[in-house]
Amino acid sequence: MNSETKRKLTEMNLRGVIEAYESQEKNDFGDMSFDHRFQLLVDHEYSRRQSNRLARLIRQAKFVEPNACIEEIEYHDDRKLDKHLIGELATCNYIRDGRNVILMGATGSGKTYLSNALGNAACRNFLHVAYIRLPELLDELMVAKNLVDGSFRKLLNKYKKVDLLVIDEWLLTSLTLDQATILLEIIENRQFQRSTVFCSQFAPEGWHAKIEQQQIADANLDRIVHNSFKIILDGNISMRERHGLNGGKSGG
Repeated sequence: MNSETKRKLTEMNLRGVIEAYESQEKNDFGDMSFDHRFQLLVDHEYSRRQSNRLARLIRQAKFVEPNACIEEIEYHDDRKLDKHLIGELATCNYIRDGRNVILMGATGSGKTYLSNALGNAACRNFLHVAYIRLPELLDELMVAKNLVDGSFRKLLNKYKKVDLLVIDEWLLTSLTLDQATILLEIIENRQFQRSTVFCSQFAPEGWHAKIEQQQIADANLDRIVHNSFKIILDGNISMRERHGLNGGKSGG
């Protein structure tokens, strides 16, 4: 390959073609037909782009545990996880159907890991995912609401349109009326069109007490609970103990 051809391929962002061509030259693929060699060049470039796209989706999702994956979830007897249900969720059909997932469990039970694993499964299907803790989401929204540059509406649209929104620490503390109203707008616009994973230490029956205004609480809960898969992460031993961790990561 002469330098000018290489320059043009680089300019067109076809580095995979260059890599595959150079590999063919080193391994003496000269006895192959042109069509076969060209097919290998295209396959390598396509694979490179898909890999880069996946890496970009995972990076943009901002997972706490970006390496979490369905295949490494641990099904200890005391956890009582339904392997069949997890496998079904891994297909991401629930996202295509606009359904939600509620993950319930105590601190250290593995909610965050499981939510990130579901998020990674969605990224593998080239869906757009966003992970965020509820306190951080509310802070972002409340700060943007006080600005006059249109950033509040842009932020709302971002969380309304993402294919899968993973909200950790759901209703860990009580919400003000303003906070609950904003959340309702996001959830209402996602209903039956997008999916959300809610990670909570409390069962939905205890969520009402965390929302100041009862009517808003009922509206939020109706939109979430009746369209959700529910998973309780149990266990006699926390996942942090199983993995000998004292920090925030709780393992699979």
